[in-house]
Amino acid sequence: MKSNSIEYIPIGVIHSPYRSEGDAPRQSFLAEDGESAVIEIFKKFCDGLKDLDKINHIVVVYHLHLSDGYSLKTIGNNGLRGVFATRSPRRPNPIGISVVKILSIDGCFITIDKIDAVDGTPVLDIKPFYEEIDGVR
Repeated sequence: MKSNSIEYIPIGVIHSPYRSEGDAPRQSFLAEDGESAVIEIFKKFCDGLKDLDKINHIVVVYHLHLSDGYSLKTIGNNGLRGVFATRSPRRPNPIGISVVKILSIDGCFITIDKIDAVDGTPVLDIKPFYEEIDGVR
């Protein structure tokens, strides 16, 4: 019998200027211009950054570690909506994503522009963002 359990191991952590959920913008594009953050990739995963300096933007996948429980309906700008029609952090699997611009890479540290994650957020994955692949057609 197969287990329904899934386990992820963080590959790094986000160091951002936001100390609490209330400090962070609702979406990364709403962050102030010049508000940067640093993604620290843990040493054992650092080799995975090879050639990332050839990429302009990345998709950061992270665990919304401060999210407490979930609700299948949430109130947003357009009234009551299903959680899957929103970016609410209160989801059955509290996973967040942000497309961010790489400002610099120094060893295992990626300085990025504009993210909506609080300081200490665990990073699950990083993927390159390519407009020609990821853009809507």
